[in-house]
Amino acid sequence: MSGHDLPSEPFERAVACVIPAKDEAERIAVTVDAVNKIIGVDLVVVVDDGSADGTAEAAERAGAVVVRHERNRGKAAAMETGAAAVAERDGARARHLLFLDADLTDSATAAAPLIEPVQSGTADMTIGTLPMQVRADGSKAGGHGFVVKLARAGIEEATGWAPEQPLSGQRCLTRVAFDAAVPLAAGFGVETALSIDLGRKGFRILEVPIEVKHRATGTDLRGQLHRGRQYLHVRRALAARSALPAGSGPSLRSLIPRKPAQ
Repeated sequence: MSGHDLPSEPFERAVACVIPAKDEAERIAVTVDAVNKIIGVDLVVVVDDGSADGTAEAAERAGAVVVRHERNRGKAAAMETGAAAVAERDGARARHLLFLDADLTDSATAAAPLIEPVQSGTADMTIGTLPMQVRADGSKAGGHGFVVKLARAGIEEATGWAPEQPLSGQRCLTRVAFDAAVPLAAGFGVETALSIDLGRKGFRILEVPIEVKHRATGTDLRGQLHRGRQYLHVRRALAARSALPAGSGPSLRSLIPRKPAQ
């Protein structure tokens, strides 16, 4: 997506990786180790968003700076907390920000291509497009694509640009771009809102293919409820930005499976 001409930041500055995490004790250490191998990343901040397990301790042992939320406050709040922790450690030249999911494990190193376009000044924000994700049994992950279609249509309605993977949480952006998007939209609407808010302000957004893998959701009740919450949050983010497209898909109730009749 092309934006207006904006002041360019100095190139090749360092990158801080912010990882929101909740109950990821089994995966976070491997993810942090992998991120530390990415050239250009010199700081890893894990935001423990109200975990009930040993996420914070595991992240600290892996060498991350850990900031804790005593209770779960959601991904957007964790992103803002992490960015604030980076700012406290920045000198005169603010680091770029790389946001990654906590469950990428050793595939996190494959997020490296997100950095170069931002460091070189080609893009103000990059969005990682992922290969098809599969579950442990080898079956295709995900649902029927209602949430993705809604987010894509809303972003296109607002900016004229239709991203391939509008819900991707793997993103790198300049500090200037991040600050321009604060406060972030709550819940699962954060990625959709980021693309709209920065696109409307003329920041340059680029999708970049990356070979990362994360824990895939299934089509069971838990997975359907997760997608139902996503759908609701994305609709809220779009409505708040007057970007909810006409005929914007099924109702939330239709996305949640009913219990079988007794």
